[in-house]
Amino acid sequence: MLRAVIICPDRALSAALREALEKTRKVSVLRTLEGYPGELDLVRFLRATAPDVVFLGMGNSRQALAVAANAEAHAPGMQVVAVNRTVAPEALLETMRAGIREFLGLPFETEAVQQAVARVAEIVERNPPAIGSTERVLSFLPSKPGVGCSTIALNTSIMLAQLPDSKTLLADFDLNCGMIAFMLQMDAAHSVITAAENAHQMDETLWPKLVASVGELDVLPAGKLAPGHRIDALQIGHLIEFARRHYQAICVDLSGILEKFSVELLHESKEIFLVCTPEVPSLHLAREKLHFLRNLELESRVKVLLNRAARHSLIPVSEVEKVLGVPVYMSFPNDYLGVHRALTSGKHVNPSSELGAGFAALAKSIRNGEPPKPAARPRLLDLLRPRKKPAPAVREDSLLAS
Repeated sequence: MLRAVIICPDRALSAALREALEKTRKVSVLRTLEGYPGELDLVRFLRATAPDVVFLGMGNSRQALAVAANAEAHAPGMQVVAVNRTVAPEALLETMRAGIREFLGLPFETEAVQQAVARVAEIVERNPPAIGSTERVLSFLPSKPGVGCSTIALNTSIMLAQLPDSKTLLADFDLNCGMIAFMLQMDAAHSVITAAENAHQMDETLWPKLVASVGELDVLPAGKLAPGHRIDALQIGHLIEFARRHYQAICVDLSGILEKFSVELLHESKEIFLVCTPEVPSLHLAREKLHFLRNLELESRVKVLLNRAARHSLIPVSEVEKVLGVPVYMSFPNDYLGVHRALTSGKHVNPSSELGAGFAALAKSIRNGEPPKPAARPRLLDLLRPRKKPAPAVREDSLLAS
């Protein structure tokens, strides 16, 4: 079935067209606009609805053709069907010059409408509209509660949002003990539950009311404690599909309980960051989760993040890799004081700290699609070489005197 929208200031014409389209049983009208949107509003509208075809009222041909041109520019391949009360030869010629090949006029005869719909459907099947949609959905999955998964998800998301062309959403899907809102000292009125319940009718006007912005980052918090609540898989599909069209990166913080909706999110994810610490219980559960993900054929998407890794840990990175049977993608130092300061201030970890630099490196790795480069360590010979003394400071008055 064709996904369609109607943009037509003529209400009577729009109503007659909608009735005629419903009779074909091959068109689903998603939304109707009663005015010609500007370029920015049109882009938001098309991203929100993702239609296959736009039925465009030609009451004001200049404005209508501008809409058609913007639609083609931002959604190549999207079909436009011109609609008017009359089918005058000069109007037909004008729309054809603009690249519009289908034209419907009153009265909307069933056969004519069905033929136009059939032609549009054939074109869409061969060449679907190209509406921008990201593949970069990233799930942060803890091996067990308390390993710092939310800290990594939050700080990495903030760093990612600050990179060029990386509009980022962080969604807290830990309905049991979501921490993102607390960590940001955020008193949000809505949550992922609200968004999921309205996912089937999500649009460009509702979405901004649900998310909260923290600097460059958009946040969808978990909301009030709701351990018994379950989100339907269909709701997850609609919600992620909408977010894919509006963001370059979508970060998802999961509880680790592997609820049905969490598994659905893991299937939607391009990368799954499994967070653990160098402790026996955490590594045991990380290995169990890896086994679970392997059974779901998701192991290839998993990257292990080792949190609170000390240089002289009882369980070094090499042993962690042996236990898990997979390499550690990145490790983060234990910076209790830095994390504590961030929590009490409602901000991210200091980016100039070693831990903050690690989050920035992970964000760049996600953005560039390349493994993070290990920090260069000074060679022993470099440490033994005498350091050059800094040049003596030159007083400003001596320069003026010369």
